[in-house]
Amino acid sequence: MIVLLQFAIGLVFGLGLVVAGMSDPAKVLNFLDIAAIGSGGWDASLAFVMAGAIAVTFIGFRLVLRRDQPIFGERFHLPTARDLDSRIVAGPAIFGVGWGLAGFCPGPALTATLTGGAPAWLFLAAMFAGMAGARVLAARQVAPAAVRPPI
Repeated sequence: MIVLLQFAIGLVFGLGLVVAGMSDPAKVLNFLDIAAIGSGGWDASLAFVMAGAIAVTFIGFRLVLRRDQPIFGERFHLPTARDLDSRIVAGPAIFGVGWGLAGFCPGPALTATLTGGAPAWLFLAAMFAGMAGARVLAARQVAPAAVRPPI
């Protein structure tokens, strides 16, 4: 049952991306091209998509966190750490640079694999390679120096 619900949520998310045009990297890149604001080439639609997502998330969190526990779980898994470290700063910075260069972020890239051709697949390959690399680096930071594997 949980898997079907997660599939339905992912399907609605993917359809929303397609309807909003966010599976097209040119749309994202046209939003990020602030030099085109005066020439009429700037596309503000991504700002409206973001505003809608923020509004839905804000309302959703307020409603869900009023509950004692989640519907399909025993407890909420909310972050407790409040300190910033290099991983918390570097991760979003790398994500933003990749998004700005490619015009894709993970959700739209997955959606674009059906219609986006080679650029979407290339982005996904780079994304998965980056995720694997991040896991290796995280494991190296946690492991004591004596048991770290050689490079």
